[in-house]
Amino acid sequence: MKLQRRPRRALLVVHVAASASWLGVSLGLLALAVTATATGAGPAVEASARSMKLFADWLVLPLALLTLLSGLVLSLGTQWGLARHRWVYVKFWLTLATTAASIFALRPGVNDAVATLADGGRLTRPTDLLAGPIVSLTSYAFMTAISVLKPWGLTRRGRKHRVTARKAVDATGPSPTA
Repeated sequence: MKLQRRPRRALLVVHVAASASWLGVSLGLLALAVTATATGAGPAVEASARSMKLFADWLVLPLALLTLLSGLVLSLGTQWGLARHRWVYVKFWLTLATTAASIFALRPGVNDAVATLADGGRLTRPTDLLAGPIVSLTSYAFMTAISVLKPWGLTRRGRKHRVTARKAVDATGPSPTA
């Protein structure tokens, strides 16, 4: 199934906007984590952790899922395909992995930090707040780069599809000769 031009373009805008927003939220999370780690003051650490919780609970998950879903529909509805080009395949799996990491590692880690601080405790390792944003920001920057550069060529499935498509074109009729 191929997407028509208007829906494809609209979906592409949604995908790029969601991806860029996810990257921006990760940068904001990193800034808050650096603030929590660099300042030893309790109120600044607690404010940073609470702000991270707000970002993680209300922004990260919807943006991650929107990016994943729009990218999946775009790959299946365009000539790029999901498993025809290595860069699309890599980007899909990285998006899936970072979405899972956001759900199962980032959010619980931030929630635990906020709960500890709310109970009057101190973070034993404030640098733990840095790991998630650093990994996700690195992943998103890499995915952005491969989206622009489109490296690595076709997968085995992509080469097979290309051969099948050529045979179908050749079977439609005789080629004009000179």
